[in-house]
Amino acid sequence: MHRRDFVQLSLASLAASALPSSLESAEIPKLRELARSKGLFFGTAVSDSQLHRADFTPLLLDQCSILVAENQMKWRATHPEQDRFDFTQADFFMDFAESHHLLARGHNLCWHEYNPAWLDAAITPQNAVSLLTTHIQTVVTRYKGRVHSWDVVNEAIDPTHKNPQGLRNSLWLQNIGEDYVELAFRTAAKADPAALLTYNDYDIETDSPAQQAKREAVLAMLQRFVKKGVPIQALGVQSHLRTNEGVPTWKGLSKFLLEVEKLNLQVYVTELDVDDQFMPADIPERDRQVAEIYRSYLDSVLRHNSVKAVLTWCLSDRDSWLQNFRPRKDALPQRPLPFDAQLNPKPAFFALRDALSSKP
Repeated sequence: MHRRDFVQLSLASLAASALPSSLESAEIPKLRELARSKGLFFGTAVSDSQLHRADFTPLLLDQCSILVAENQMKWRATHPEQDRFDFTQADFFMDFAESHHLLARGHNLCWHEYNPAWLDAAITPQNAVSLLTTHIQTVVTRYKGRVHSWDVVNEAIDPTHKNPQGLRNSLWLQNIGEDYVELAFRTAAKADPAALLTYNDYDIETDSPAQQAKREAVLAMLQRFVKKGVPIQALGVQSHLRTNEGVPTWKGLSKFLLEVEKLNLQVYVTELDVDDQFMPADIPERDRQVAEIYRSYLDSVLRHNSVKAVLTWCLSDRDSWLQNFRPRKDALPQRPLPFDAQLNPKPAFFALRDALSSKP
């Protein structure tokens, strides 16, 4: 089955599945249904602990049609020792998604971060190809036919590192060379020909010069891959948004997405949230500003027919990575997501609803 046929079949299957239980009659709009009416998927990243919380899963099932593993499928979780794989968390994630008729995204197969300590110690130019291909073959084969899409390579581009083709100076580039990205995609495609294969990156959204330069390098890589017949079907635009450079605008992103569409690639908004550390402490005003960025951004990107899915990086503020990785200087909790820590919808939720409703 062709990958794009699989997407359409998946949409039809989701439409036919039973609605999830306890929040079914609630007045809160269901983002998954609004998205589906526009031919889109709406979903979120989830951690292992979130899937064990009885108060959270009804909301998750009510709002989402697609899930992505936050950390459960990364190298550190699945490959803790050089000669041992551990799929405990990844299996639980997959079983949860399948038992509730949700699509699953795999994240990720090749990254410069969140790797086990043994990898840095063991990798050499002589064994790097074997380490990468064995990992990808093992993980992808285990979930063959079950994963909707894989983030095959994550964040390989960083023009500030001054390498050829704008590549990040990662352990993979150092030990394999420039072909490692192509190698990863070809290995994943061989292991599961039905999965949609995605390149995923961040800081390619705004009109800042640095993000424009990164977009250009990403586009050049995608163009090379399509010309060479590398099996890539989608681009993931992470969409971790922030206001430290002023109110962001998206003209360059819009032009970029038009060029991506010419390559016949799908686009996923894969990790949407808004870092509010540069916003006022006042919660109503902060929530208003966060919502305005959601609305402005989604109104722009959803004009493009190549965009097929919107996923937030977690659903509730209490689970956001930003709380620990980018804390506010005033020590107040960040409020970057559609639902607050008590799982109540915020202005960002309604901005999402409005953007999905108004998509052409």
